[in-house]
Amino acid sequence: MYTPAAKVLEKYADVLVNFALNSGKGIKKNEVVYLVTQTPGLPLAKAVYSAVLKKGGHVLVNTLDDDFKSIFIRQATQKQLTFFPEKYYRGLADSVDHWIRILADRDPMYLKDSDPRKVMLSNRAVRPFRDWLDEKEDRGEFTWTLCMYGTEGNAKEAGISVQSYWNQIKKACFLDEEDPLRKWREIHSKMQKTINKLNSLKIDRLHVEAKETDLWIKVGEKRKWIGGSGRNIPSFEIFTSPDWRGTEGKIHFDMPLYRYGNIIRDIRLEFKNGKIVKATASENENFLKEMIAQKNADKIGEFSLTDVRFSKITKFMADTLYDENYGGRYGNTHLAVGKSYHDTYDGELSKVSEEDLDKIGFNHSVEHTDIIASTDRVVTAFMQDGSRKVIYKKGSFLL
Repeated sequence: MYTPAAKVLEKYADVLVNFALNSGKGIKKNEVVYLVTQTPGLPLAKAVYSAVLKKGGHVLVNTLDDDFKSIFIRQATQKQLTFFPEKYYRGLADSVDHWIRILADRDPMYLKDSDPRKVMLSNRAVRPFRDWLDEKEDRGEFTWTLCMYGTEGNAKEAGISVQSYWNQIKKACFLDEEDPLRKWREIHSKMQKTINKLNSLKIDRLHVEAKETDLWIKVGEKRKWIGGSGRNIPSFEIFTSPDWRGTEGKIHFDMPLYRYGNIIRDIRLEFKNGKIVKATASENENFLKEMIAQKNADKIGEFSLTDVRFSKITKFMADTLYDENYGGRYGNTHLAVGKSYHDTYDGELSKVSEEDLDKIGFNHSVEHTDIIASTDRVVTAFMQDGSRKVIYKKGSFLL
C-alpha cells in the first residue's frame, strides 16, 4: 500500500488544522476537533491528531471501515437503518468546535451491489445531527473541512497510478510548496477579489450556455457568492445557493458522478419551474432517479464555477471533492441537487429562521450531491437594471 512521505502528511495536516478550520485562521487552544477517517486514511489522521495536540486542542477520533458499512446495508432491517441514538449525537454536536473528515475509500465502488434505497435511508437517519451542526455553524460556533487520502482504489477508478494520484493531491493542496499555508492564504486573497467583484454586481439571473446545455439560474434575494474559506481542501470553487424556484432549462454533465458507492455516467437534467422534470444517465439511471426522488432533492441547492487560474487539478480523480474543483482546460461548472448552503445568505444568519430562508428560495434536503460539467461554457449575468455581462468564458471569470 502506497504511503506518502511523512513530510507531505505533516504539511497536509498543517493546512487542515491551521488554515482550513476557523475559516482560514486555524484552531485555537482548547477547541475540540472531531476527526473522522476511513481506515486507509489513518496515516494522515495520525498527522492531524499530532497537529491538533501541538496547537493545544482536543481530539475526538472516529475511524470508519467500509466493511462495516457494507455489512450494515446488506443485513440491517428498516428499523436498524433508521435508528438514531439521539443522546449520543446531541452530546457530540454540543461538544465539538470543528470537524475534519478524511475521505479514504479503499474501493469507491464498494456499495455498487447494494440497494440504493437502503443506502439513502441510512444516510437520512443522521440528518438531525447534521442539522444541529448547521445551526451551530450559522451561529459562528462551528467550522468543518473535508479532505482526501488517495488510495489504490481511487487511482484505479481514475485510470492513473497511485503515485500520479498523489501528485495531483500534492499540487492541488500546494503540499509541494515550501510553505503551503502561505500559498493557501495567497490563493484565498485572489479568490476573494473575484468574489467581491461578483458580489458588487446586481445580478438577477444567470444564463449558462454550452454543448447540450441551456440553463437559467435565478440568483435570488439576499444572496452572496462565497468560496475558498477552508471548507474543503482543496477548494477553488466560487458558488452561491440560488433561488431554486427560478431554475429553467437543461444541462449535460460530462464527468461521471461517484455517489454512495456507485457511479452514474452522462447525466442530463431538465428543469421546469425550479424542479427536475427529466433525469437521464447512460449508466445507473435508476440510481439517479432514486436519489432525486428524496424530499427536495429534485431542486438545486448550489451553483458553482471554478476558475482555471486557481485550480491545479488537471486529471479526472473519480471523487467529487476533487472533480468539483477541476481546472483542466475550461474549469468546471457544477450544480448540487438538494440542500442549500445557509452561509450564502447575505445577512445575519442568527436572526433568520429556516422558514425565512424558505420564503426566499433556499432549499432544504438531506441530500446534497454535486454534479460536474467540464466542457467549455459561457455564463452571462442579466442584471436587475436590464443590462447584461459575460462573467465566465473559456474557464475563467471575466470581471
